[in-house]
Amino acid sequence: MRGKHVLIVGGGVAGLSAAIELADLDIRVELNEKSNFLGGHAIGYACKAIDNTCVKCGACMVEEKLQRAVSHPNINISVGSQTQGISKNGRFSASVRRQALCIDPEKCTNCGLCSNRCPVNGAIIKSFSKNNHPFYAINIAKCLYFKDRSCSICCDECPEAAIDLDNSPSEYTIEADAVLIAAGFLPFNPRNKPYGYGRFKNVVTALELENMLKRTGRVKKPSDDLLPQNVAFIQCVGSRDAKLNHLWCSKVCCGSALRMARLIKDRQPETEVTFFYIDVQTFGKDFEQFYREAREDIRMIRAIPADIYETENKALKVNFVNHPLHQTREEIFDLVVLSVGITPGEDIGNLSRIFKLDTDQFGFLKSAGEDATVSSNGVFTAGAVRGPMSIAESIASAGSAAWKIVKYMGGRDLKFD
Repeated sequence: MRGKHVLIVGGGVAGLSAAIELADLDIRVELNEKSNFLGGHAIGYACKAIDNTCVKCGACMVEEKLQRAVSHPNINISVGSQTQGISKNGRFSASVRRQALCIDPEKCTNCGLCSNRCPVNGAIIKSFSKNNHPFYAINIAKCLYFKDRSCSICCDECPEAAIDLDNSPSEYTIEADAVLIAAGFLPFNPRNKPYGYGRFKNVVTALELENMLKRTGRVKKPSDDLLPQNVAFIQCVGSRDAKLNHLWCSKVCCGSALRMARLIKDRQPETEVTFFYIDVQTFGKDFEQFYREAREDIRMIRAIPADIYETENKALKVNFVNHPLHQTREEIFDLVVLSVGITPGEDIGNLSRIFKLDTDQFGFLKSAGEDATVSSNGVFTAGAVRGPMSIAESIASAGSAAWKIVKYMGGRDLKFD
């Protein structure tokens, strides 16, 4: 469909997948991602294959989509970019603001000197994928230069002169024939739960554990960088919670946590793993066999802990009710992993206002004419912005949205390979 343009808001797995589908049909795609890197949360997920046997976690699918998107000639990518407003007069005209581009992608060689020399932990952040270029980005919230101009080591040390901390944000306009919103989700923040997250170093979220496994391949205690002797996973943190009005199941947490638990047992067999749950959400056609094997390696306890306390040596005392015996029990763990739920993204309010989209009862986006073949106004949604989805479901959702966009723009006779 030469001459057609589509704006995609969000560079996670759904946005990348839809961009590839459309670009393969000779449609020009403008892909805007508000963060510094493409791939969304899923690009930080670790491959959970055991003995080179795929367990269908989907992590490799995200990397493959990212690689294809960044090299596609019909896809123009802008990171650090957010839509500020939109109008429509036949076509869409979107005003976009792009944050200051401190690291020049044309000059950066990803040598890592900036990260190695920076005196502030977290001021320079790394991508989880080499397909993101630059691999590094300046975290303005932590960088001393943006605080009081007291440090410019990264700029001074860069051998390619690729860093300019005085760059300013820019604004530009995008013309498009259709828009796809694929802005992803926000992981639930468990700080107000009685589990000590944010206070106890050895309480982490499942997403943080994914990132640890992706970076290092091992699980260690944040308090001392040593291997834990026992690890507890707690499910449904921020999901299926009537007090929060989070009545939905986030669908992906059980599969992700059980795959990580088995990976830990495979790589660190001396580590004992306990799995606290309400019930286990099925996932994949091989679920029954996977679950039987998981229960051989992992202690399963059908209970959700009430409180966690830290001991003097930074271990964690977990209180829970043994339901068969109706007894309250305490156990000590070296590391506790909170499987936090999928919640509506922090930009849902702005997106719904800008693009005139409704939200459902829980705050996820709907598109106009969601149940129809095409959107009535040319704005579509895909992926976890519509509700909890796995990686595979997000990719399928993106494919469906791409086909609806093609039909909306008049390409009803086209077929995808």
